[in-house]
Amino acid sequence: MIQYQISPDNLNSHLFSVELSFATQIDKTYHLSLPAWLPGSYMIRDFAKNIVEIYAHNGDQKNEQAIKGISLNKTDKQTWQFTATSTFTVITYQIFAFDLSVRTAYLDSERGFFNGSSTFLQVEELPDEKCQLSILLPEPIMKASPNKLSHWKVATGLTRAKGTEKYQFGDYIAHDYQELIDCPVAMGNFDAFEFTVEGVIHHLVFTSQHFGDRERLKADIAKLCQHHINLFGEAPFKEYWFITHLLGSGFGGLEHKNSTILQASRFDLPNPNKPDETSENYQTFLSLCSHEYFHAWNVCRIKPKEFHPYNLQEEVHTRQLWAYEGITSYYDDFSLFRTGLISFEDYLKQLSKTATRVYRGQGELKQSVTDSSFDTWTKFYQQGPDAVNNIVSYYTKGSLIALWLDLTIREKSAGNYSLDTLMRELWIHFGRTNMGTSEEDFINIANILCNEDITDAFLTLLNNAQRVDLAPLLSQVGIAFVPQKFKQLNSLDTTDSDAYSPYIGAQYTSLPIGVKITQVIEGSPAAQAGLAVNDVLVSVNNIRVSEKSLQQLAEHLPENTQVTCHYFRDDQLITREIIFIDSPLAAIGITEVDSTLSEKWRCKR
Repeated sequence: MIQYQISPDNLNSHLFSVELSFATQIDKTYHLSLPAWLPGSYMIRDFAKNIVEIYAHNGDQKNEQAIKGISLNKTDKQTWQFTATSTFTVITYQIFAFDLSVRTAYLDSERGFFNGSSTFLQVEELPDEKCQLSILLPEPIMKASPNKLSHWKVATGLTRAKGTEKYQFGDYIAHDYQELIDCPVAMGNFDAFEFTVEGVIHHLVFTSQHFGDRERLKADIAKLCQHHINLFGEAPFKEYWFITHLLGSGFGGLEHKNSTILQASRFDLPNPNKPDETSENYQTFLSLCSHEYFHAWNVCRIKPKEFHPYNLQEEVHTRQLWAYEGITSYYDDFSLFRTGLISFEDYLKQLSKTATRVYRGQGELKQSVTDSSFDTWTKFYQQGPDAVNNIVSYYTKGSLIALWLDLTIREKSAGNYSLDTLMRELWIHFGRTNMGTSEEDFINIANILCNEDITDAFLTLLNNAQRVDLAPLLSQVGIAFVPQKFKQLNSLDTTDSDAYSPYIGAQYTSLPIGVKITQVIEGSPAAQAGLAVNDVLVSVNNIRVSEKSLQQLAEHLPENTQVTCHYFRDDQLITREIIFIDSPLAAIGITEVDSTLSEKWRCKR
């Protein structure tokens, strides 16, 4: 067994101390390495850069005088090698942990968190060795902050060793290194509560102060978990952990086999004073929970053949992320409707926003969804200011293809099958059996369910940079899919009114003075005025700009009015002319027109 030990070393300096010890053969050379990326987040992150100090010694515990240092030689940016001088070797190092995201590690006086992929060195010669992890609060740290740290607890999906109770510091077990790094760990004086679905205990952990309705959170998230378990037919884990970092503002999630790390605003949670209200922010949080939980099947276990096994030392390209993120993105909101957490009307509004995100730019006409999957390492995870115009998201475009696939299977099978059926077949043949998928596997299953060869149409959608024509399929289930105007300047909401709706083709965020440009649509008035991403627009028509004042000004000016705008690019003030035009039909409105027909889609198969 390989033994790991981790403990907070210096809260204010954000340092974890890690010790790695294992049996070695004298004179044998060993290699130690950290991953360069972690599953679910497809960008090279070079976690080894956060190792501050690292030492090795021979660990002769029988004779302390015989303990000697061992030379560690760094062979590349994330790998060290040494030659063993005894039958037991100990590696000690520190990790700088100050990234409060879902991906890396964080430590301060309020809480601690780490992903094993950014924390624990792998012994490359022993990849399948069982691992024991001791999570400790060292005595000096306890003495420095006894009142605060005495209430700290531990939350992780790792198996508890004998003698370690739930939420306790102590010993945890992983079958191998891959399981060790797939179970993130949170520590602190967090709020934790539980619910059970199909005999599986689910833990809800919030790592900082919140004011959410605990009972409602349990009830609502339990409905989503029940839906997903029913869809696949079984839960592939004995317990599950939702661990949420709550911040002033934030959003994100990362899937693991029996847990997820989420990031949200503390006021995204349901208001206990408004038990009948489902705010837009809470709906977004529920959708995030739904998305990451669905991943426990779709990508954590059913996954591309290129990920069998994971090579975490370099980029691993696959053209299938449209399925793993796109299908998951389709089900995240759809499941909220299916479980009664939102109305069908509210679901269609969310679907409208998704379609609008895809249709408003030219990206999907320049990049196919399979190319987007392949290029995730650069073009998607490291998006440039041109993203809305030149690339397409395999999340949003993939979810529209998932909708197309669901409706196509339902139509051609006369309602006997659906995308639910396809996902269950994938689980049975690829998830349970731990076999990787190819693009052809999705197509072959779809052809069987349709009792018709839809290969050409399917491949055209996947490999060509073109629109997904959903209108005919949706019309057959009583849903209108109609190009519409944008309702406001800085919104994805749509309007079916013929009345003038001002438009400049830019998205922005509010600043204390002005607004910061986040997107500029190619060929729009904003683009013609020279506005670019990160510019700060401060005045229009000699009126100081805020998100509210810009909207009000636009609504009071006649159509096609040309006005002077002032904006800063870096520290240079630029003056240009901008025209407020009527919104193009670049948004998508999706509404129900026949509830009897829509039942063909809304029902489960």
